[in-house]
Formats: sequence, structure tokens, C-alpha cells
Amino acid sequence: MATGLLKRGAISTAKISSLTSRFIPSRLQATAAAAVAEAKPVEQPTNPTQPQHLKTFQIYRWNPDNPTKPELQNYEVDLNKCGPMVLDALIKIKNEIDPTLTFRRSCREGICGSCAMNMDGCNGLACLTKIDKSGPPSMINPLPHMFVIKDLVVDMTNFYNQYKSIEPWLKRKNPPPVKGKEILQTKKDRAKLDGMYECILCACCSTSCPSYWWNPESYLGPAALLHANRWIMDSRDEYTKERLDAVNDEFKLYRCHTILNCARACPKGLNPGKQIQNIKKLERS
Repeated sequence: MATGLLKRGAISTAKISSLTSRFIPSRLQATAAAAVAEAKPVEQPTNPTQPQHLKTFQIYRWNPDNPTKPELQNYEVDLNKCGPMVLDALIKIKNEIDPTLTFRRSCREGICGSCAMNMDGCNGLACLTKIDKSGPPSMINPLPHMFVIKDLVVDMTNFYNQYKSIEPWLKRKNPPPVKGKEILQTKKDRAKLDGMYECILCACCSTSCPSYWWNPESYLGPAALLHANRWIMDSRDEYTKERLDAVNDEFKLYRCHTILNCARACPKGLNPGKQIQNIKKLERS
């Protein structure tokens, strides 16, 4: 029957085989080439006659295998042969100058939050922070007031434990209105989550907060409290009172003094301080 269909369509098996043999290898080659291109660091087009544009990066170095005093190590990068972001410079240094340099990175799109660090005194994501081409040497440090594992990598265990403590998942006392179906939400109720669900847990806000520096074990910090408010405000969640009671503590919540360093540090443009104020307002009502 298949042969009859081929005859009626005027396409022979040999013809299909010929087309397939020509199409599939080129497709695979294109896919492989795209993967290689994506994996390579972003570099600007270069001109062989163009003079070097050197930029000095002072990078925090500390190795637990050789636990001497931490130091700032200088690296010079030709910006004419480097991408525009701080992460591009770090990758270039690791690939071409010093393979022992250690830092976290992943998506390079400001989505995963892996490359959070302190650059020229400000917390941010290295993949979204442009290199200051005309300024003095750039100083790059790990996130402040965090235990350093190595170089620019910090221990996020306490930060993640605090996030886990607010139970960041939907909690219900009753089954869904329609068994086996999603719980519906109005557009108005959905809009209440804007400014909270976008958080990527990079810890830029919490590590810029003086209250978090002073009480990292007891104060939940801007990021965890922002996510607590995200579930408190979710119309589908049925544990609002329990969530408010869980954070109604002198240290967990009320160590926030509305300094708003968190809002200035957030690479996603969120305002954790505003969400914390909302929790305090709900606690008083």
C-alpha cells in the first residue's frame, strides 16, 4: 500500500532516500555549529591594525587549599578582543590567562543568577554589568558578608535554607474546585504577583542589606521575605494566616529598617523592601 501511495504521489523511494541523505547531514552540521558558537565567549570583531585597549581587573583571590591571606590579583584584558560584559572579561581571563580563577556562571542572560558578585562596590550579575571602558581599574569581589568557598564563589547554604523555611510552594486545605484541573485565578489576582515572581534568587539584595550582615542567622533577608509575600498574596494559597504567623518575629521580619539597599541592588528591578512593608502592614491588620 505504501508503494502505491508513493507511485500516486510521483515520488520514488530512491528519490526520498536521496533527499534525506542530502538534508540530514547538513542539518546535523548546522546544529553542531550552532552549539559550538553558543558555547564560545562573546568577542567583538577585531581589526589587526587596531591598537590595544587594555583594562585592568583587580579580582579577589583566595584558595582553601592554600589558605593564606586573601589578595587582589591584577589582570589586563584587551577590550578590543573581549565582549562588553564583566562576565566576558572573566571568561577571557580564565580561558587565556589564569585557568585557576574560580567563579559561577550559567545562562549569561540574567535568568539563573549564578554570576552574582560585587563589582566596583555594587552587587549585580556579571553577565548584565557592562565593563567601564574609560574608568579606573575594576575591582571584582565575591558577594559581601558571605563565607567564601574559593575566589568569587560563596557559600549559599544559609541563604537557600532561609528561602526553604518560608515554604515557597502552593499550600491548600481543600482540593481543587474541579478534580484534576488547575486552580483558576483572575487577572486582577494574578497581577498582585508582579514584582515578586520574577526573583531569580541571586542574593544580590540580601547581601547588600546591613540588617542581613548583622543577623544572617536570624533575619530572613529581603529575598526570602519577598518570596514569603509572593505566597501570602497568592489567591490560590489557603495558608495566608499561617504564613503571616511564621514570619511575625522580632528578628525574622522586623530587622528590616527600610534602608532599601535591596531595591538598588536587584538586577531584575524588583523592590523587596516594598514587599516587606506589605507583610508588616498585613501583620498589623
